Amino acid sequence: MIRINGHLGDTMLSAFPPLQSHLRGAETVLTGFLDRSALYGVLAEIEALGLDLLEVRQLEPPREPPESGNGRR
Repeated sequence: MIRINGHLGDTMLSAFPPLQSHLRGAETVLTGFLDRSALYGVLAEIEALGLDLLEVRQLEPPREPPESGNGRR
């Protein structure tokens, strides 16, 4: 999860194609799966565009519910 100060328009968001975006208050939140080199690329793009980076956080992937009837307890 990457939090950026301000609302990014479609043109700015096009710089981050592998990420999904949504607005949270006065911020834009970008989420998606990135390996280390892709993360560094996104951070470099944020800096190059002069955006105000607020936070970078690694989130746990959503857990899949256990399948019923698989015999495990």
